Amino acid sequence: MKSQAVAAETGRQAGQVWDSLKKAAFVLGSGLFFLVAFRNSVTWHLQRFWGASGDFWQTQWGKLHSLFEGNEVALFFLGTMLAPTIAFWSFNAILMLADATGVPAFITRYRIQRDRNNPVEPVKLWQAVRTVLFNQFCLSAPMVMLMYPIMQWRGNPCGPELPTFHWVLLEIVIFGLIEEIMFYYSHRLFHHPALYKHFHKVHHEWTAPIGVVALYAHPVEHVLSNMLPPMLGPMLMGSHIATTTLWFCMALVITSISHCGYHLPFLPSPEFHDFHHLKFNQCYGVLGVLDRLHGTDTVFKKTKAYERHTMLLNLTPLSESIPDSLKQGQ
Repeated sequence: MKSQAVAAETGRQAGQVWDSLKKAAFVLGSGLFFLVAFRNSVTWHLQRFWGASGDFWQTQWGKLHSLFEGNEVALFFLGTMLAPTIAFWSFNAILMLADATGVPAFITRYRIQRDRNNPVEPVKLWQAVRTVLFNQFCLSAPMVMLMYPIMQWRGNPCGPELPTFHWVLLEIVIFGLIEEIMFYYSHRLFHHPALYKHFHKVHHEWTAPIGVVALYAHPVEHVLSNMLPPMLGPMLMGSHIATTTLWFCMALVITSISHCGYHLPFLPSPEFHDFHHLKFNQCYGVLGVLDRLHGTDTVFKKTKAYERHTMLLNLTPLSESIPDSLKQGQ
């Protein structure tokens, strides 16, 4: 009898997972369909800009391509490693200054967990920086170089012609969807008790994250959850290095924003992932689509953080315009 009950429960859970996967495929597929169907109207103004500046960018790319005189390996490394690394550390240098010194106050007034990292402990910050540097130069760099022969097999990643605007836009959307799926399920896998204590616990040492913690992870997690999800899209699409560079820079800056601990004006909301660090068992994804389908955002939706999970379009911190409830009224 007990075995039948267990089998029934297992079947029910499997059915729920399969139903969620079908819903995810429908939602993501529908979104992609409508984007492609209406791309002419959605991107008309951007296309005009691209058309006006396309010759300029093609000329600059031609000069860079000629400068390397056919040394495409160096050009590929420049685009997949050097440029994204500069983008990551340039953005995080400003955040670390605010984390360590409280200056500029314009940034610190937007702190999400106001009683944490005020300022961040120097020893803890330096440990995070060392780990991130190790992950980038000892793990990320070899991975992107192993990526090069795959990209060559798939196409011509360092070709002399830049891709069109619409193709770049479509590729970025596909990359984002692939990353959402790969990161959500790999992230949830690392939260399994058998894996969490050995791998993912390192990342969750920071219950109040800061920007640089985006890449603070155990080496195994860094390879499987930080690197593979954003790398898979360009490899599958055989993308041009210009698109891959743009995507890697975007991905690193966006994940830094998600971890930064500040809900800054005119930037994507970090409330979703900040709540994950605070509660551990909610908000596993990037876009939140799969969290909604799998019900892993139900607690988050009942919080003030959810009410604040929107782009701030003025200079008033959301902690002030949407304050925490008083204990008597909770």
